[in-house]
Formats: sequence, C-alpha cells, structure tokens
Amino acid sequence: MGFGSFGMGEMVFIFLIVLLLFGAKRLPEIGSSLGKGIREFKSSVKDIQSELSIPDEPRKIHRTNDPPEEPASEESGDGEPRKLSDGVASGADDQR
Repeated sequence: MGFGSFGMGEMVFIFLIVLLLFGAKRLPEIGSSLGKGIREFKSSVKDIQSELSIPDEPRKIHRTNDPPEEPASEESGDGEPRKLSDGVASGADDQR
C-alpha cells in the first residue's frame, strides 16, 4: 500500500480531482511552491532545535590575533592613581 490507508486507486482519484481543479499548467507551480514550503518549515524546525539544545562542551573561541595588551596604568609618581582633579590642575598649568 501507499500512503497510510490510501491505495493506488484512491491516489489516482485524488490526482484527477486536483488536475481538474487547477489545470495541467498550474500543477508544477503548485508542486514546487509546496516543496519550498516544506523545506522552509523543516529548516526552521532544525534552527529552533539547535537554539534550544544545550551543547555538551562550551563553545571554543578561535582567535586569529593576540588579545590587546593592557594599557599602562596611569599612576602619579608616588604610586597612587591619578584623580580627575589632578588632570584638570595640570591642564590649567599648561595653558598659562
């Protein structure tokens, strides 16, 4: 048997009804659009399943370049970090 409880006679009968309703010129167009819809549906189901599944291993990041180096710390001469007011005062002295 073919599809479920449909036999060959039932399948031919259904095909003839569809042929009469839509015509011979439209059948390939209907078939291709139906196929595209099924493929798109399967693709979206796979995407959703891959988003919902939790990977067993953490994802590894492939680095093509070395990470950037940390900038030199901005400390004053006595080992204390500079304050914003220190930068403003020194900027005012430079303008005079």
